[in-house]
Amino acid sequence: MSTAPLFEPGTINGLTLANRFVRSATWEGMATKDGRVKDQLIDTMTQLARGGIGLIITGHAYVTPVGQATPWQLGIYDDQQIDGLRAMTDAVHAAGGKIVAQLAHAGNFALESAIDGSPMVVSAFAGLADTPRRELSLADIEALKDTFVAAARRAQAAGFDGIQLHSAHGYLFSQFLSPWFNRRTDSYGGTIDNRVRIHVETIRAIRKVVGNNYPMLVKMNSQDDSEGGLNLEESIAAASQMVDAGLDAIELSGGLLTGGKLSPSRPTINAPEKEAYFQDAARAFKKALDVPLILVGGIRSVEVAERLLTQKTADYLSMSRPLIREPDLINRWRSGDHRPAGCVSDNLCFRPGMLGKGVYCLTKEREAQKR
Repeated sequence: MSTAPLFEPGTINGLTLANRFVRSATWEGMATKDGRVKDQLIDTMTQLARGGIGLIITGHAYVTPVGQATPWQLGIYDDQQIDGLRAMTDAVHAAGGKIVAQLAHAGNFALESAIDGSPMVVSAFAGLADTPRRELSLADIEALKDTFVAAARRAQAAGFDGIQLHSAHGYLFSQFLSPWFNRRTDSYGGTIDNRVRIHVETIRAIRKVVGNNYPMLVKMNSQDDSEGGLNLEESIAAASQMVDAGLDAIELSGGLLTGGKLSPSRPTINAPEKEAYFQDAARAFKKALDVPLILVGGIRSVEVAERLLTQKTADYLSMSRPLIREPDLINRWRSGDHRPAGCVSDNLCFRPGMLGKGVYCLTKEREAQKR
């Protein structure tokens, strides 16, 4: 097996990456209550850079306080957060890494105990939630676009190498694309052309602020894997319009936070045939679009990663949970140790995060205690 292609450099809108591996955005639980960077988060990002990953994408950074999804989540909604973010990007760059900020709004999945008022949603309807929701007005949508533009400006000022819009897993931009969530009858609902309108307008508005040479990515669902949700054909059509608006690369995922066995973070990925669960969708995207494609979803082995790259299923391979357990996984693979990632996909890593300790591999800790 030749792993050479995995360690060849790649380029996204002028940003050169050392190899084809990407750290996918993961909630780290390592920010302050108001979203400021803590030293623990800087240390985590530095470990990833030293571990050999080609590109780091931050955990979802909320662009407005009403868009917060989880406790101790990274924020990028206030200029006073820029200095902490700059300290993080400086540390990553000093360690030889590249880092992109993921910009996000939780929408329906906002953390109600942390936000002021009801969660903002694309459409409010019976069965959406057990607590009150506030449907976005047209004025709210204009303001929402402004918050993403302001966050992009902060990311650039803080030294990030690019930005990524979070439009996957049922967060707010994903809710716009999904016909199950989006039941609007105005210019932002109905056809896929309308449902992708906020993405197109936001991308164009951000481009005016950051310029044409600043990498802009999106993380989006290939499909929602739920009844009445976004399908593959619509997803490709939406992606095409985003690319035309100025998007540079797509990270392809799928499923919703409520998806159970078809969720984005599926359990028990313990064999090659269980890996890369969005690869069929990736092939369809590659046929239709001519921009770099980053594929996430259960990649655990060099064998599968090499096949996905050489068969041109994707241009980059993205992982999150394996790098929580082994931040130096890419250097291990590069050295010739091709054992699969040690991650057992039990999702226990998020438990300490909910306790304010930050995300880490609880299983690895328990294994060490038994020795």
